[in-house]
Amino acid sequence: MASFISRKAEVLGKVLQDSAVLGGSVIGEGSIIDRFVYVGYPRRSKLIGMKSAGDLNDLDRLSSGARIGSRCIIRSYTVIYEDVELGDGVETGHGVLIREGSRIGDGSRIGSFSQLDGCVEIGSGVSIQSNVYLPHLTRIGDRVFIGPGVIVTNDPYPVSGRLTGVRVRDEAVIGAGAILRAGVEVGRRSVIGAGAVVTKDVPEDSVVVGSPARVMMTRSEYEERKRRYELGR
Repeated sequence: MASFISRKAEVLGKVLQDSAVLGGSVIGEGSIIDRFVYVGYPRRSKLIGMKSAGDLNDLDRLSSGARIGSRCIIRSYTVIYEDVELGDGVETGHGVLIREGSRIGDGSRIGSFSQLDGCVEIGSGVSIQSNVYLPHLTRIGDRVFIGPGVIVTNDPYPVSGRLTGVRVRDEAVIGAGAILRAGVEVGRRSVIGAGAVVTKDVPEDSVVVGSPARVMMTRSEYEERKRRYELGR
């Protein structure tokens, strides 16, 4: 099937067949939209109000579009909702979901089957591995690494009527399978060990491990251990 590109869209990159670019979406120069991708998918409130059976033309009329920068690679089965902005050089793996209101900075990468579940802010140079869940109101700084299977939460007493986001400061490292409780702040250059359960704020330049997570060492000690490991000592 040929790709569907809205008459309202501005496409300077390449859109492969079987994909849809909806509404007033913008695709920057040198960007590649792989097969089976949606760009500018309408938010839930608009879909509920849709009166017809629904086809791509209907979705196009509902969509306000998304903005994708230059030199991005959006891999197959990614769904990018309307009112999403991706900077230059952003890449997604396969099967990524990015909900409305999310912002992703230049040069960041989102791993396969990860989900940004609405109004998520990602800084520049961030590396998010596969199967990561970032809910509404999550804020991630610059040059952060998030390992595979990390889960961030936004409701300390589910299901409540008050959500509170997690904030991760610049250059933090979050190990595989860690869980972050709603409302915590992860300090700049801190490290969260694999499988840790973070229930309170993490001081900057510290390394925390365990459940609940506790400070084990400083970031400088961690870097020295990493250096020795890389040298085989």
